[in-house]
This record gives sequence, C-alpha cells and structure tokens, in this order.
Amino acid sequence: QVQLVESGGGLVEPGGSLRLSCVASLSGISFVFYRMGWYRQAPGKQREMVAYITGNGATTYADSVEGRFTISRDNAKKTVSLQMDALKPEDAAVYYCNARYSDISYYWGRGTQVTVFS
Repeated sequence: QVQLVESGGGLVEPGGSLRLSCVASLSGISFVFYRMGWYRQAPGKQREMVAYITGNGATTYADSVEGRFTISRDNAKKTVSLQMDALKPEDAAVYYCNARYSDISYYWGRGTQVTVFS
C-alpha cells in the first residue's frame, strides 16, 4: 500500500515559481522501484502527464513544460519534487503525485492546487 501526500501549491503570478513536493508512505516494495510522476488536471480537461522520473533518475517531460519544470526525487527520503519556473496561466490546475510500479499497480495523491493569475 502506498500513500502520497502533496504540498507546495498556491497562488503565483505569471512568470513566477512554485515547488511542489510529495512524500510517500509505503510498505513492501521499495520506493526506488516506483516511477514517480506529476500529473495535472484543469477544470473541464482530462488529467495529463506533466513529468515523471524513474528510480535511477531518468526523466520525461510533457512538451508544454519542457525547459520550465524540473522533477527530482530523493529515494532515501521517499520524496519527489517538481520545481516549476516561468509559470503560465495555462499551468493552473490541480497537480497530482503518482507512484507507478506497473500498469496495474499505481497510486495517486489527493492533489494540490496551483493557481496562476495576473
């Protein structure tokens, strides 16, 4: 079982920065075997992948955030973070932490709201 708790959301002006964090509580399978990711969902839209990182640090980003967002993880602390810079109004959404072990074994956090306004 895996529990994920996100933090760090908030209000920011366009061009600003936020850092999201997610702490995992888990038993059984080691945290390093989970691919950790961030997804987001804006009102009226489907949830979409923002970025993910494998246990050995390989990263993948959505085209819309490449070069502005940076995902990182600390396997010892069982955390994953998302540094978001140069935020745009279209980045506003609820951001969800995801832990994926396999196609049928994955978990979601409750989400944290990011609002970008001028």
